[in-house]
Amino acid sequence: MTSKPIAVRTSVAVLALVVLVSGCTDVDAELVRVGENMLLYHRDLGGWPKNIDMARPLSDAEKDQLRAEKGRNDATLDNGATHSQLRHLAKAYTATKQERFKAAFLKGLDYILTAQQPNGGWPQSKGGTHYAALITFNDGAMIGAMTVLRDVAEAKPDYAFVDEARRQQAAEAVQRGIDCILACQIVIDGQPTVWCQQHDPKTFEPCGARGFEPPALCSAESVGIVEFLMQIDEPGPEIIDAIQGAVSWYEQVKILGKQRVWTTAADGEPDDVIIDNPDAPPQWARFYYCGVLGGWTLAVDGPAINQPIFADGAGLVYDNMAAISRERRTGYSWLGPYANDLLDRSYPAWQAKWAPPEETAP
Repeated sequence: MTSKPIAVRTSVAVLALVVLVSGCTDVDAELVRVGENMLLYHRDLGGWPKNIDMARPLSDAEKDQLRAEKGRNDATLDNGATHSQLRHLAKAYTATKQERFKAAFLKGLDYILTAQQPNGGWPQSKGGTHYAALITFNDGAMIGAMTVLRDVAEAKPDYAFVDEARRQQAAEAVQRGIDCILACQIVIDGQPTVWCQQHDPKTFEPCGARGFEPPALCSAESVGIVEFLMQIDEPGPEIIDAIQGAVSWYEQVKILGKQRVWTTAADGEPDDVIIDNPDAPPQWARFYYCGVLGGWTLAVDGPAINQPIFADGAGLVYDNMAAISRERRTGYSWLGPYANDLLDRSYPAWQAKWAPPEETAP
């Protein structure tokens, strides 16, 4: 679980240019080349490992090594793995009709379907232990899986080849996932807010992971959850309440006049600091105190509910980023303009369609 970008670098803009004509276009050739790499990285369990540039050309020796590693138990949904490969393979099969891409896609789809927990959530990895077994929203793991399943269930063009039985399974899995999302939403003083990066698979309570990831109201991951919920047609009142509660929370806790920037410390090493900047767009801390800390320890008095918190690798929680080690300051995304597009663009369009404000009497 890191804040690094997804390693599969195939351009969505380029893939969107695929044209189905006789023969193989240059775009089709790239789809095939990268798809063949993905087949080599495909684990026998059905999923893919993470943090690998699968678009990189491979030598014959590397290909032989990957064939020998297919039995490794490192398939995951973390950092974009598995659901990203499935999107590419669906495009590759739709463009070329090469059966090996379809077979790999269906095997990966089955991995996602069987990885779903009885509670409706997805862990970081199927059969994972410790925090990898928790309901995982971090790095878009659960939302990434549900997005593929939703597109399969709706028979979107790239997924039209999927059989009816799997489409039905996907639709049912998405609904269970939505129920899990609603169960996990953190409610404070009767008001729905946002989500933690991980939640307990039995109680749905917020959970921490690594030493610098305490239980918290998590602004970055929750944006993707809200965006997913806003894509539901004809949302019921529970979906509308969940979305509006989250948006209200974002408005309540946004940070004005601050910005996170890279700088050079007195010893010449890079550092990450928060500075005053009245022209900066609204920012959000990665973590806000939710009232519980589990095994983490407060190193300061307080904090209050909804106050930004920052954690060091030793499990100590502070109320400012400057208090944690430089290694942790520079190694994680602690503050950012995470929700601006949601508040400025996505939510107003959704609200106008599904939940317009009630007119008040003059």
